[in-house]
Amino acid sequence: MTSIKEQAAISRLLSFLQEWDNAGKVARSHILDKFIETNRGKTAPELEQEFSQGASLFLVRLTTSLRITYVTDSCLEKLLRSIGIFLSAVSSNRYLIEFLEVGGVLTLLEILGLEKIKEEAKKESVKLLQVIANSGRTYKELICESYGVRSIAEFLAKSKSEETQEEVQVLLDSLVHGNPKYQNQVYKGLIALLPCESPKAQQLSLQTIRTAQIELIKDLVGYDVRQALLKGLVALLIPSVKETSKLQAKILSDPSVLQLAPSLPMFLQQAAAAKAIGVLARNDMSIAEELLYLHVVHGLMAAMGNMDHSNSQRLASLTLECFVQMFPLVAEHVRKGMGEELYQLFLSNAEDLYMKLDSIQADILAANKVNVTKALRLHGGSYSMNILYGSHDSAQMAYLTHFEKEDVESKE
Repeated sequence: MTSIKEQAAISRLLSFLQEWDNAGKVARSHILDKFIETNRGKTAPELEQEFSQGASLFLVRLTTSLRITYVTDSCLEKLLRSIGIFLSAVSSNRYLIEFLEVGGVLTLLEILGLEKIKEEAKKESVKLLQVIANSGRTYKELICESYGVRSIAEFLAKSKSEETQEEVQVLLDSLVHGNPKYQNQVYKGLIALLPCESPKAQQLSLQTIRTAQIELIKDLVGYDVRQALLKGLVALLIPSVKETSKLQAKILSDPSVLQLAPSLPMFLQQAAAAKAIGVLARNDMSIAEELLYLHVVHGLMAAMGNMDHSNSQRLASLTLECFVQMFPLVAEHVRKGMGEELYQLFLSNAEDLYMKLDSIQADILAANKVNVTKALRLHGGSYSMNILYGSHDSAQMAYLTHFEKEDVESKE
């Protein structure tokens, strides 16, 4: 039998639900205001306690009201915020499933496409989609399977609010991570946004694309294209003589061309390659080792000397710092290549080094002859790994010896 206290709590719950059921538009708006104010930030157990273990009874009323009234925008923003309290609560998986079972994702996506719905309500819809996407891979796939990428991308292009557009970028960034089944679909959706008329949407798309590219590269290194991919990234650290000669000729004929350097494709590729190499090296020691055989240290130092592109300098410096910290042999060669004064400046603050370089130091970096690969090759695979940081298992040694052998062949 239930206690008198429990019966009183159940009676209050039933009374509250009846009040909601009988309320008109204005009264429901007041109920939602009070609910949001009282329950914001509560956990699922706290919500259950507030509703005498019947919180789902109110959630189902909110979702029903959402499906019936979202077209008319009646209390829509408050409804979405109230549902958000349930979905974002700690230990709220049950509420999330209940919301999804009644078509919650489709409703949220439809809201984004209706012109007459206010921007603030659409922003709340995006936030709910963020909560769903952040709940795991299965939920990201559900959004994508509901044609979500197209709806979200179109809304980003049409939105007039930069704040809302930034929330959309957060959502797209979530969808592109930990979602291998639909990662390419999100990537294509981002690319499709580049010709849109909104400068902010273009900017946010490019930012997310950079992240998506790195995630794609991290996936690809697990396949047969690994060697070609690593070689390609290292090659981009030093633009071809043909490309740099073209740039120098243009600068001589028109000095204003120098102002366009930050946006030149070869420098953008150089910076992106430096960043991607850093991500890969930090993520996987074996990849860092392979890159040493591909002359990555020489390439990074050369990129650090590119006074025409500060972002290339900064990202290359941060990635080189990673290799120096990982491998004492690299630290030794970088020190010799830079000279003591520049090396100490590099160690003190790798990220800001580019702001302190003079033209002579930049030339030293750009024309460096550092060859860690040669040092590794001279001593053979087994000794090479010992001087890097210690012994290795035989399988790993054989794999690295393959890169060593190939480097020798490429020099012949």
